[in-house]
Amino acid sequence: MSHLQIFGDSDANALLMETGDPERIALELAGIGVRFERWPTRPVASADEVLTAYAAEIEKLVAADGYQSIDVMGVTPDHPERATIRTKFLSEHTHAEDEIRFFVDGEGLFTLHEGGRVFNMLCTKGDLISVPAGMRHWFDMGAAPKFTVIRLFLNPDGWIAQFTGDDIATRFPRLERADA
Repeated sequence: MSHLQIFGDSDANALLMETGDPERIALELAGIGVRFERWPTRPVASADEVLTAYAAEIEKLVAADGYQSIDVMGVTPDHPERATIRTKFLSEHTHAEDEIRFFVDGEGLFTLHEGGRVFNMLCTKGDLISVPAGMRHWFDMGAAPKFTVIRLFLNPDGWIAQFTGDDIATRFPRLERADA
């Protein structure tokens, strides 16, 4: 289930707000310019099936925002590069374009750092999140990752991060899967 926690950025023990209500999540995230939606889910078995199953939704996003590159990324607990992939996303960074993800399956923790607050957004199956260009954030897929996402990019080269050098990501909760 989708879940949002909000902290002050100076104290990971000072929880300011917590909710699992999708409407409240969308409202809180909209306040910092982050798009959050719940989409219907469909059964799929392969990356090709994912893109076909969600073709209508993808087309609407492409038409509205001009995305140039679309792919499907999935990581499982037995993936041989899971630790390396996890580390790549764990430090605070920004992007020159919006980071948009739709969770086809599984879960991942987007942590957003904005306006003196830290927003821990646990995205789960059916969640669409769009983090605005320039927003400081990091992503944790957990030590035993299990997720499949559709990624959309304006830049045909895909995911390009500018790391901030701030160690804030080490001071806030990471993803701990219940079934790990």
